[in-house]
Order: sequence, then structure tokens, then C-alpha cells
Amino acid sequence: MPITPHVMFAGGGAPGQLFPGIAVAAQVAQLLPQAKITFAGPGKSRERHAVRSAGHQYLTIPSKPLPQNPLQALRFVTDNFAGYCTAKWTLREQRVSLVVGLGGHTSTSVVRAAAEKGIPFILLEQNAVPSRTTRWLSHAASMVCAAFEEVRPHLHFQAPVKVTGNPARPAFDQLFQQLAALRSQNVDSPTVPFARLGQDGQKRMVILGGAGGARSLNESMPFALAQLKECLGGWQIVHQTGEGQLQETESRYRKVGIDALAVTYIDEIASVLFASDLAVCRSGGTTLAELALAGVPAVLVPYAHARDDQQLANAKVYVAAKTCRLVDEKSQAGSLDKAIARELTPLMTDETLRKTMAANMRTMARPHASAEIASAINDALFGTRGDLLAA
Repeated sequence: MPITPHVMFAGGGAPGQLFPGIAVAAQVAQLLPQAKITFAGPGKSRERHAVRSAGHQYLTIPSKPLPQNPLQALRFVTDNFAGYCTAKWTLREQRVSLVVGLGGHTSTSVVRAAAEKGIPFILLEQNAVPSRTTRWLSHAASMVCAAFEEVRPHLHFQAPVKVTGNPARPAFDQLFQQLAALRSQNVDSPTVPFARLGQDGQKRMVILGGAGGARSLNESMPFALAQLKECLGGWQIVHQTGEGQLQETESRYRKVGIDALAVTYIDEIASVLFASDLAVCRSGGTTLAELALAGVPAVLVPYAHARDDQQLANAKVYVAAKTCRLVDEKSQAGSLDKAIARELTPLMTDETLRKTMAANMRTMARPHASAEIASAINDALFGTRGDLLAA
């Protein structure tokens, strides 16, 4: 192993895949300051900007998600074959020492190429039901770093698995540590210095569909809240719509007479969530990990088209821990707003219930996930920290 290792984080395409990689990369840079760190992904502009803002090089690898119709099938085959060939060349040209698979179609191409070339790789599995790439290649991985214990039965019996939790963005870990320090000093949580967007004493509900938005939540939430007008006194509603959906969502809120702050994207999402009382959102692994750190109970509406019902499986783990309520969008047959309103009602009206669920949510937090994965990367490169010091 060279004295200057090169670690490539491969994947992304969705913020929930990219942000954990950036968080782990920050820990790797601290643990191995001599290491070179590169990201390889599908080339989305927001993704490139996030990686470069974190101080890392970004390389584009051609890739396509599974085709939704026969017309997309040819591009799926040609682009992903080109991506696989590009990945093989890049790994050799860049002299990559280890690959970290973040999930997504780009991750599949790069991890497969690494496996063929004998380059060690680590897989980050964010869901309770693993991806096909994780299932296929888990036995050859140096480590599968899993967010959920429930992932084990789905993997090869010889797969090395460590349940680390899912890495969150560094701001979440930092605020979690601040809050934990205040609690250790018996300081009441309302005095935590996180600014609210609304007036003093307001409770806040945050509606999140991810950076790309969730059209069904954007369409349903105004009408769900319209059924709860009697409960809305003292609540501030903050709704992240995603790109291209802001004006339509604002129009729906005006139509039903609900005063909501709708925004395309919340940049300071950590400080917003830490000062919130309730969330309505999808149930991707990163979203749940960050809710746990912030201690925010939620109504979870899993993405209905997630492969292998991964988001539904994630949500069930958190519901079993009594941290959240669940609305299965696939079973609602056009009445999603009514189902959301039904699950929101007790959470909005019962403060004791919210506090209990918030405390349960905090028990799910894994603030050291990024550091544990960075340690696994170090071990895969050098065997042990002792070997590193001797290198």
C-alpha cells in the first residue's frame, strides 16, 4: 500500500447518497491527512458543487438508472457499459487504493470495476433492505458499513458487516454534541441557541421531500393541514418543495387559506430541524439518521417507487422504536391527505406524546457513524492503526 493512499468515493446522484460520503471524507482527511480523496459520480451540477466546496476533486462517470420504459433500455446498456469501462480506466490512471461505494448507479460501475481489478472496497448501505450491488458484492467487500442491523439476513453469510449507522452531514453531528453537552449540565433544551424562523414560543413543523422535492407531499400537505386548521394555532409550517415546485405549492396553500413558509431548498437544514418539533418527510436512510440526531418525531411517507420497498422497510424500523408514525402512500388510493391528517392529529395536539417520541428518536442517533467508517477505511488500507504508524 502506498504511503499516500488514494480513496475514491463512488456514487451519489441523490443528496442522501452524496452527503454521507462527504461526511466520511472529512473524517478520513483528519485520520489520514496524507491521503488523496476523489469523488466519482454522474456529474450533476449540485453534486459537483457540493464536492468541490468540500475541497475534493470530482470525476464524472457515465451512468443511467434502471430504465422505466423500452425506449430507455438501449441508453441504459450503452451508458452503463461506458461507465464501467471509464471506471476501470480511471481506477488505473488515478492509482486508486480503495473505493467507497455510496450507492446509486455510478457506485455499481466503479465498485464492480474495483472488484475485477482487485482493489479493496467498502460499501455503505443506508437502508434496511440492501441494494442489489451490496447483495451481489458484499462477500468480496473489505467491509459493509450498514445503517441498520436488519440488513444482515439479506447479505452473503460470509460478508463482513459492521453496523455503524448512517453518516449525517457534519452540522448535525456538531449540533448534537452541543445539545448533549447542555443536557449533561442539566440545561433545558429550549435554551439551546438555535434560531427559530418564527416568533418566540411557536412550534414548528417541517415538511421535507428531499432536495428534489416530493410531488405527492407537495400536492397533499396543504390539503392535509386544511383539515387540521383547529390544531394549527401556535404552529409554524416550513415546507421544502424542491426545484420547480415552489409556485404550485404556494398556490395550494393560498387556496386552502394556510399560512406556510414554502421554500425551494433549506440550506441550513440542521439548525432548522434542531429547532423543530415535528416533521413530515420521506424515509431515506440519511433523512432518518438526521432526524434522530435532531430528536424530531415525524410522520413518514416512504417513497412509493423505491426499489425493494427500501424506504418502507426503513420506516418500519423507526416506527417499531416508537419514534414516528407511518403513512404507506401505496395503500392510500388517492386519499393521501386524509391519511397524513389522521396521523398528524395526535402529534400536533399531544405535547407529551411528541416529547416521548422525540426522546425515543434520540436513542436512534449514531453521532460517530462517520468516524467509525473512516476507521474501517483506515483498517482496509493499512490493517490497523499501528500498521499505519509504522508505514
